[in-house]
Amino acid sequence: MGVPSRKATATMRIFDPHIHMTSRTTADYQAMRAAGVAAVVEPAFWLGQPRTSPESFADYFDGLLGWEPFRAGQYGISHHCTIALNPKEANDPRLLPVLEMLPRYLAKDRVVAVGEIGFDSATPAEEHAFATQLALAVEHELPALVHTPHRDKAGGTDRSLAVVRESGIDPGFVVLDHLNEMTVRQAADSGCWMGFSIYPDTKMDPDRMVRILREYGTERMLVNSAADWGHSDPLLTRATGEAMLAAGFGADEVDRVLWRNPVEFYGQSGRLELEGAGDTDGTAADAEPGPPPGSYAGNSLLRGGG
Repeated sequence: MGVPSRKATATMRIFDPHIHMTSRTTADYQAMRAAGVAAVVEPAFWLGQPRTSPESFADYFDGLLGWEPFRAGQYGISHHCTIALNPKEANDPRLLPVLEMLPRYLAKDRVVAVGEIGFDSATPAEEHAFATQLALAVEHELPALVHTPHRDKAGGTDRSLAVVRESGIDPGFVVLDHLNEMTVRQAADSGCWMGFSIYPDTKMDPDRMVRILREYGTERMLVNSAADWGHSDPLLTRATGEAMLAAGFGADEVDRVLWRNPVEFYGQSGRLELEGAGDTDGTAADAEPGPPPGSYAGNSLLRGGG
């Protein structure tokens, strides 16, 4: 993962609307900022190792609201999150009390949506958690980030849309994520926003994304890296913008997909904090490499209080 040239970063601003930064390093933050990434949304998700206690979710949510925004801020990136009981772990009955914890977290600053919610294996337990959390999104007037399943993609997307319709939530408050060529038409016709993960091997790549944008346009389109602890790359949003330019899209269309669309979608929460984040004068990217100013004894970042 290389650091793009400073000249290039000064002309592209990027908001990654789905990335799991707790799984990434400070070197990723530095490379992302140099690439033009100025804002991110980190959805709550499973950690690879199943959790066995609701209390571990409380610690995780607290980290998304405290430590991670602090860490991102030292590299000039505005960090927000979405909060939910993810579909995979919704199947563990020991974790159902997490649903009762959610309202106190959904009221907090920088929580810009309920998510990730949806289906993993399309079980009754997952559907119960999905519907319950859509109701919370309506109650708290927040958007919803819906994870479409990796297996039986088309069927799972249809079933997800059925649950969304039954909830009564405004489809303009919903993004269906991890879409591909098989499911984009379903999402486009629904009125929901369309999310695409540019992720090696298992999801989309920049060239495929460009073909979808040519066919369906740039309205209601969100492009993310979904970078996590797997084989992933937090700079693939940037690569998609470059692929768009190479394919003949204009700079304004790139800005719409990579910046203005996620701002419009998550801005419906009323909680985006982006003052100065979208500046494209290159000042953040021009900073010298190394620990941010004020780091203690050369450590890679400041330590939080407490």
